[in-house]
Amino acid sequence: MNIIITGASAGIGREIAIHLSEDDSNKIIAVSRNKTALLSLSEAAEHKNIIPLALDIRKTTETRKKLKNAVKDNMESVDILINNAGLLINKPFRELSDGEISDIIDVNFYSPALIIQLMLPMMKRGSHVVNIGSMGGFQGSSKFKGLSVYSATKGALAVLTECLATEYQEDGIAFNCLALGSVSTDMLKKAFPKYTASMTAVEIAEFISDFALNGNKYFNGKVIPVAKNVP
Repeated sequence: MNIIITGASAGIGREIAIHLSEDDSNKIIAVSRNKTALLSLSEAAEHKNIIPLALDIRKTTETRKKLKNAVKDNMESVDILINNAGLLINKPFRELSDGEISDIIDVNFYSPALIIQLMLPMMKRGSHVVNIGSMGGFQGSSKFKGLSVYSATKGALAVLTECLATEYQEDGIAFNCLALGSVSTDMLKKAFPKYTASMTAVEIAEFISDFALNGNKYFNGKVIPVAKNVP
């Protein structure tokens, strides 16, 4: 399988990459801003099948060029795209700066949309796009102060998933969104310093990895809550 994972240098993204790299037939492009962490990730892969790609997905022109070139240089097509990169800023809505709002929207919605658009010509029947959402963006779920824009962008990503599944159904490309609950990551700890999550990054990464490989056999256009606890 040819696989692309964004937000791959730490937390859930790193664990997804490690888990999928255990199959030596998989080739993985791991995307993140953190070059040092990506190199460490690549070195940790037993089969040396993780290709590190350091770039900032918010810089759309640069992202398009570097990502497109990396895929063309290393893959004939893209079987799985996991949009895992996320930005969470826990702050009252009225205190968010213009730049903070723009960054949250860019990372959580705009950039994933552009990456999907860029990768579509390289996808074939049977390809699977997995967008990593949040229970904060799941309709009817509990909402939390300070996470208004974060939750709204994750909700937008979920709706985009549903729309693209319909648009590309005849092409055989599946789109699904996993709305995650609380997982023990640095991002969660920054947002909720006193909260202890019941699920580890390794545990949820195993689920996401298996879903990316097999979920499109059973689901398309679904927003699936994956949560023991919320937040």
